[in-house]
Amino acid sequence: MKTRYILSALAAFSLLAVGCVEELPGDLAEIQLDKSYVSIPEAGGDGQIKVTSSEAWQVYTDENNEIPSWLTVSPMNGSAGDATVTFHADGSPSYRETTVKIKVGDKFQHITVAQGVNFVSEATCSEVLAGPDGKTYIAEGVCVSIANTQYGNWYLEDETGQIYIYGTVDAEGAYNWASFGIEEGDVVKVQGPKTTYNGTVELVDVKVLKVTKSLVQLVSGSEASLESDGGTFQVGLVSKGGNIAIEIPEAAKAWLSISGIDVVPGIPDPAFPTIAVPDTTFVTLLAAENVAGPRIATISYSSSAAGNTSTVTSTVNQAGLSGTLAVPFSVTEAIEYANKLGGESAKDFYVKGIVSRIANKGEFGSYGNATFFISDDGEFHGEDDKNVDQAKDFEAYRVYYFDNQKWNGEENQGQVAVGDEVIICGKLTLYKGIAETVQNKAYIYSINGVTEETNGLGNLAMPFNSAGAKASIDAKCAAQVYVQGKISKIANKGEFGSYGNATFYISDDGTSHEDDFEAYRVLYLGNRKWVEGDTQIAVGDDVILHGLLTKYGSTYETSSGKAYIYSLNGKTE
Repeated sequence: MKTRYILSALAAFSLLAVGCVEELPGDLAEIQLDKSYVSIPEAGGDGQIKVTSSEAWQVYTDENNEIPSWLTVSPMNGSAGDATVTFHADGSPSYRETTVKIKVGDKFQHITVAQGVNFVSEATCSEVLAGPDGKTYIAEGVCVSIANTQYGNWYLEDETGQIYIYGTVDAEGAYNWASFGIEEGDVVKVQGPKTTYNGTVELVDVKVLKVTKSLVQLVSGSEASLESDGGTFQVGLVSKGGNIAIEIPEAAKAWLSISGIDVVPGIPDPAFPTIAVPDTTFVTLLAAENVAGPRIATISYSSSAAGNTSTVTSTVNQAGLSGTLAVPFSVTEAIEYANKLGGESAKDFYVKGIVSRIANKGEFGSYGNATFFISDDGEFHGEDDKNVDQAKDFEAYRVYYFDNQKWNGEENQGQVAVGDEVIICGKLTLYKGIAETVQNKAYIYSINGVTEETNGLGNLAMPFNSAGAKASIDAKCAAQVYVQGKISKIANKGEFGSYGNATFYISDDGTSHEDDFEAYRVLYLGNRKWVEGDTQIAVGDDVILHGLLTKYGSTYETSSGKAYIYSLNGKTE
């Protein structure tokens, strides 16, 4: 509702109805002004008026009439006789204007104070958004949404952006929305001053310069929301031109299609049989099941006639299917889901978290499974295996190894470790208030981003080699991992020095290759800065690195300052 401008409109009406003669400058016997308009240069400066009063006067301020922050008035009051009132403003790139009242007794004189030149510019929506407040713009675009029909609040959009129209007035300055005949889809040219209110850019109390009626109108289905399962939704359109052309974005064609088009003839009102009623076209669209993250598409509907084309749009939002490999449950989401179950889940879900605790005798062993806890932050929030934080600790209960196979300790199979980032796949349940996987119906899909141990697992028991580290980075693993290799090359000025870190490359055999893994600005043993007297690195040294990994351009490396040498030729600190 346009409440911010109601009072000013009522006040203006009041002046016209009952007070116009009494308040015109120069017509009051008690106080005379030599002028009622003060102009201040754009660069800043002063403007003055002369006041002649038969009694005491004051610059009037109350909750509805305040001196704006950009303007100073001096003096603010005076006694009977002559006085000079000075209005000062600093420089401003945009036009601004206000009304100041001088009160004597119960009567007022009005002074308009303006700074700069109030010129009008034709602009795109983006230019209006970037422009200064106070400036008057002419903008043209499509009416995409109508928020209020009492005052004419609506949204205007062109190919560069969208702006809010806060009030639409006719030639007499009245809010007369019905007289404009504006509908969604119409192209409208307006003129009005820009302001910004609570971060929203607005053109205020605009005048309508031109309305080009849309040849196609959206009568239903402007926005649809679908679950991840997909399904159909319908959009209703009325065309005043020729056929309706429907355009689905190229990126959405893989999952969104037209499944039907029906035309319902318009039926005239029996009371007005000569008035034609347009046909309504109903377009049915089909969204496929979504097994990834949430997605959105905007569909365009166009109609043309006599060289003019009008376009309206509708939007479909489809929820993503969490708990999939593409979008695994977080630990918190998995716990929330398990709390809604009455037994075990009907299907398998993927859950991603960081190992926070290995249960008592929970490592992989003779039974081929393991039991451990995961959390979103890698912290175990409970007291022991039975007393867990049911809102934060999820139990991977007797889960199998990679590929849903039992662990047998052969072929160099590794163990899961605290700090590993894992993705678990399987059925979920709630047991005595603890969210967990169903015994022997879940497995470890990945450890630190890898789905096999060929190039290591990234924990201390089985560090990554260079290939494993790269695979972990490609999988966007966010855990701190271990990487082992031999120093194959030290970067220029890469030895430990005054900055306390070093940059070098490692490979499996110590031979330098173009694509060796880069240890970039790593700290020394103990995760501290290197100091004089510490052992220096050399080509051929065996190292184990620990920390965060990243990819910079095409280079796989440790994150700058977020990794260190865990061991150097077997020595740790």
